[in-house]
Amino acid sequence: MNDDQLLRYSRHILLPEIGVEGQHTMLDARALIVGAGGLGSPAAMYLAAAGVGTIALADGDTVDLTNLQRQILHATASVGRPKVESGRDTLARLNPGTRVVPLHMRLEGAALEREVAAADVVLDCSDNFATRHAVNRACVKHRRALVSGAAIRFDAQVAVFDLRRSDSPCYACLFAENAELEETRCAVMGVFAPLTGMVGAVQAAEALKLLIGIGESLSGRLVIFDALRADWRSVRLSRDAACTACGSRENRT
Repeated sequence: MNDDQLLRYSRHILLPEIGVEGQHTMLDARALIVGAGGLGSPAAMYLAAAGVGTIALADGDTVDLTNLQRQILHATASVGRPKVESGRDTLARLNPGTRVVPLHMRLEGAALEREVAAADVVLDCSDNFATRHAVNRACVKHRRALVSGAAIRFDAQVAVFDLRRSDSPCYACLFAENAELEETRCAVMGVFAPLTGMVGAVQAAEALKLLIGIGESLSGRLVIFDALRADWRSVRLSRDAACTACGSRENRT
């Protein structure tokens, strides 16, 4: 690290759990964020501010005026622009030392496989089950830790699926791919603006802990938050041996 980096990241370096070695790990890391909306915005900003060296930001949408109530990567002048380009510019202003790879596409197929394989940690900040399951399958295949978040109305949830470990549950252990689940979208149901910031910040914190290897992650737990009641609760998750996504993994850690 140069002198500017030592100063910029000094408040991390002062933490014995992080120190110079942990900060170096962040600078060398690559994070994949799927979705540059309500959750991806704060997640990307905190990862960039913290010094993650490379952030691949994937989203096929453009900025709409209705996004600005919660998607803090974007401003009024960004309306009509690809979200990943708007996000890249915001992150460059926040920390020019972070390299942002804008992926203006719905990440799927070979492109999804390639980006997950290249990442050290994956953050699912998408808003639909099809994408979540596709990202989960790629993380299972390539043994990448997955940090998953969701927020709708006043309700939110966050979970970590540390798929580097064969004993970890995956997203499909919680929400089976063949289950008939109602798709709720904020475009129809609405979402409380600060809630997305809270979830995205937790996702960023969990991603940084996984990268550095500190503390206890949310792996094996689902945290649920009711913003109207200011109520947090945690539910234990177990791996489903019959899961169609991860059931065939070898039994090793």
